[in-house]
Amino acid sequence: MRIAMWSGPRNLSTAMMYSFAARGDCAVWDEPFYAAYLAETGLDHPLRAETLAAWQQDPVHVAAHCRRDAPDQPHFYQKHMCQHMLPGVPRDWMADVTNVFLIRHPARVMASFAAKYDDATLTDIGFIQQAELFDEVAQRTGTAPLVLDSADIRANPKHMLMALCSALNLPFRDEMLEWQQGPRPYDGPWAPHWYEAVHRSTGFATAEGPLPQLSGHAAQVADAAQDYYTQLAVHALG
Repeated sequence: MRIAMWSGPRNLSTAMMYSFAARGDCAVWDEPFYAAYLAETGLDHPLRAETLAAWQQDPVHVAAHCRRDAPDQPHFYQKHMCQHMLPGVPRDWMADVTNVFLIRHPARVMASFAAKYDDATLTDIGFIQQAELFDEVAQRTGTAPLVLDSADIRANPKHMLMALCSALNLPFRDEMLEWQQGPRPYDGPWAPHWYEAVHRSTGFATAEGPLPQLSGHAAQVADAAQDYYTQLAVHALG
């Protein structure tokens, strides 16, 4: 099985990748299109040079590999960032994978993202692109794709992972609930900047508290993202 998990930044996406890797029967790929995105946009993200040097910059080449099976495992989990799917990046390969959408309340995304990256825009956090990709998959298949809310996962990881695995016709494994501390060989080159918290973890974080109180630019971006989040949230697994 090939699983494409579509997320924005600061959205439990790395923990989900670690969870699937911990199964023992699943190869994982960390943000395959990131270098292509940086090369095309010219954005000066942390560890940009290292990412461009280590990751494939040709989106056509990346797309070809996304539709292939993993060479050494029966399942292939791909962690994708929605904002990386720029115009011109191939999308036909999405018909050959099972697409799942991982969402998070925009106020939480902005509070977390702003701590790592200054002056984030609505485009940077991927909500518009996530809604567009969701609609594209729904139109192609005739049914709404799977949606997971990160708040639900953190509130009850085992229940939500069991629900996801059931929807995927994939046997649940308890190993998905924990992992060893520290970096992983499959982490992208950007991990030293972005993955500090998940590297300290041994499993999913506990349930989140009240929504953060934002102000100024961060509040404006979160407000602009709210409708896109709501559009997908109505489809979330319970």
